[in-house]
Amino acid sequence: MAPINFDLSSLNLVTMSPMLVTLVGALVILCIDLIKPNLDKTLYVTLAMLTLFIAIGANLSLSTNQRGLFDTILIDGVSLLGQLLILAGSMLFIPLALTKRKFHDFSYPEFFSLFLFMVFGFQFMAASDNLILIFVGLETGSLALYTLIAMHNTRLAHEAAIKYFTMGAMAAGFFAMGAAAIYAVTGSVEIFSIAAVMQERQNEIGMLIPVIGGALFMIVAIGFKVSLIPFHMWTPDTYEGASAPMAGYMSIVPKVAMMVVAIRLFGVYMELDIKVVKMAIIVLAVVTTTAANMMALVQEDVKRMLAYSSISHAGFVMVAIALDTTKGYSSIFLYYGLFLFTNLGAFAMLWISRHKYNIHHDRFHHPYSKFAGMIKIAPIPAVIMAVFMLSLAGVPPFSLFWGKMYVLSAIVDSGHYTVAIIMALNSAIAVYYYLKLIVYMFLKSPADNQGKVVYANRAFSLELVIGIAAFVTITSVFYINPLMSFITDLVGASGY
Repeated sequence: MAPINFDLSSLNLVTMSPMLVTLVGALVILCIDLIKPNLDKTLYVTLAMLTLFIAIGANLSLSTNQRGLFDTILIDGVSLLGQLLILAGSMLFIPLALTKRKFHDFSYPEFFSLFLFMVFGFQFMAASDNLILIFVGLETGSLALYTLIAMHNTRLAHEAAIKYFTMGAMAAGFFAMGAAAIYAVTGSVEIFSIAAVMQERQNEIGMLIPVIGGALFMIVAIGFKVSLIPFHMWTPDTYEGASAPMAGYMSIVPKVAMMVVAIRLFGVYMELDIKVVKMAIIVLAVVTTTAANMMALVQEDVKRMLAYSSISHAGFVMVAIALDTTKGYSSIFLYYGLFLFTNLGAFAMLWISRHKYNIHHDRFHHPYSKFAGMIKIAPIPAVIMAVFMLSLAGVPPFSLFWGKMYVLSAIVDSGHYTVAIIMALNSAIAVYYYLKLIVYMFLKSPADNQGKVVYANRAFSLELVIGIAAFVTITSVFYINPLMSFITDLVGASGY
């Protein structure tokens, strides 16, 4: 038998440097804990932050449109932007571990190692151009995330982790079935090869049905991961059971990784103008945004309201996938870049008011009544929370207003006027449930809160993260144009 020869030049490990940095950081933390256990968590926070900082530097140093790992890794503008958002969101989350409260999550070195393994998995998803490796990255990130949720070590956290694991396993099954269907008719699992084969054979009889079937399986899998309705069942309970910062993190970073996969995969179908797939994405996105807003209106708990809110935002952004324009794809990264700070800041604000026992409500940790008269009890947190709510509602000049404007503008430019009107009306509906919290904080009497303190979990790291999030949310108007130009140049250079 002739030996199998590999061209080592096509390995091109430089393209994997951001991911390898994260992987090495995770292993270093494990080794340190093996050699010297019971060290202060400050060391692990510092190592995790240093790892993410170096990974961001490695990511920014890469040039676009190069391949690695035997052509299965694609470093283009979409990959770089996706990894940058994943790493930036992770850097914003990690300092929260320095809270003075003795939460179970952050007392274990394994938490920080698992966290970096999770980040590695999501980076791998964003950089892969191969369906098998995307699946490997998806499962690496997801399995670590299930464990991180369970490490919160409450009954609700264990329930949340089990629900997320169950739904995640189902999503993995649909992804595998979709990949198998696409492989059956194209003979490849590499997206660039799949695109070439589909372009060449699109007029063959019997080709279209399995190709569309594979796409529909993929839509279901991605729908589970980004919480599109009706695949959202796990989301409210999982967010409720996880710690507030982890819920905020889950609402952004895993979805960014999956959106990059959606851009790569469904971009092939959009290029071929396969209308069934395009309409399926648009209908699913519109239904998600509308139904999630309706559900958010009737929630009694602020955390569950924010969970349904994040579902609505995912639907809002998903429309841009079907537009197949540079502006549409660019608006996704702008939207999630701004949403990253606003939503994680809002969830972190909930952590400030977290109590060990439900002293305000028998069922929920964060009922609206808990925030009654907050402006008199804790004026600065009340104002900051109001800023986050106004931004999520899309009120100018706060950050998400610009994200929504760019998405709506991309929809209108593509000629989907009805979809643009529906999305705009949904944004107006969403204003109600965001303003509801502001009404409780500013117009209700503190007597309704029974005089209980709602600003209990103070820590410098927590206040720093919230301060950064609030600063970005308020001052976004000054850098939106250069930021959008930067994103558009990277996306356009990738051929999207």
